[in-house]
Amino acid sequence: MNTVTMRTRRFGLAALAASIGTLLLGSCRQENRNPSIDVTVVTKALDSEWWQRVKAGAETAARVNPGVRVAVLAPEREVNIDQQVSILEDQITKRVAALAVAPAGTAELIPVLDRARAAGIPVIIFDTDIDWASKRVYVGSDNRKAGRIAGEYIAKLLDGKGKVAVIRGILGVPTHEDRVAGFRDAIRDTPGIECVAVQPANSERALGMSVMENLLTRYPDLRAVFAGNDQMALGAVEAIAARNLTGKVAVVGIDATREAVRAVKDGRLAGDVAMYPERLGSTAVQYALRALRGEPIEKRIDVGETLVTKENAALFLK
Repeated sequence: MNTVTMRTRRFGLAALAASIGTLLLGSCRQENRNPSIDVTVVTKALDSEWWQRVKAGAETAARVNPGVRVAVLAPEREVNIDQQVSILEDQITKRVAALAVAPAGTAELIPVLDRARAAGIPVIIFDTDIDWASKRVYVGSDNRKAGRIAGEYIAKLLDGKGKVAVIRGILGVPTHEDRVAGFRDAIRDTPGIECVAVQPANSERALGMSVMENLLTRYPDLRAVFAGNDQMALGAVEAIAARNLTGKVAVVGIDATREAVRAVKDGRLAGDVAMYPERLGSTAVQYALRALRGEPIEKRIDVGETLVTKENAALFLK
């Protein structure tokens, strides 16, 4: 190979390397100009249809917003508050753009939420409101109103007279405190309704079934039960069916999962209160993005609540 040919080849290789370098640099610069926006949604659990539908709503919001990536994370069970705290600490360390959090506890979460605020990460609170001044917005239903709707419907079913019980979620969690308070508000206006027991079942189906079995044993004249979510309501329905009492002890739940709505349609569940999980997850992500854009936002967004009965159950199964 002569000297001229070697010089020509060296020049060509150098030019090619320079071109590749320019393309790579340009690509890196383009990526830096259009980075993805990472929003993490932290729910109380993902072990039920309700939370899976919240997850689906959050992921739908990401798909309609190019460049947005949503991760939905949760502890194994709603009672695992420390696990939720660890998830949040990890996401703060990773410097995600924004957080949407359904708090499993209050006192345990506020210190880690303060860390998120100090790191400049906007926090949207959804599903369960907490008294934390730095939240950008609360997205959720009116849980006290939902409990009141359930209580009013039970009073109507019983013609204003009879013994009732409550199977509630985790003690101290605002969502469940509000739902029980709303139920009590409703039956307070109906002197013939006697609430004989309020028992926790931690939002779990198996525990709801066990609590219901105990209630039926202790109060054989029990006429209705308000369950603070559908997992507990469906567990109660199973216990009632096992004693051949379907239709004799009415159960009203909250959430309106598809399984619960089918139970309403079939007459196994007397009623339910819909809380719109897809709308909840989607709206939480949308407001996280609005907070990141610096847009003015309201302090509270109500996604609604509706009584589901046998007459309108089909509408909630579409």
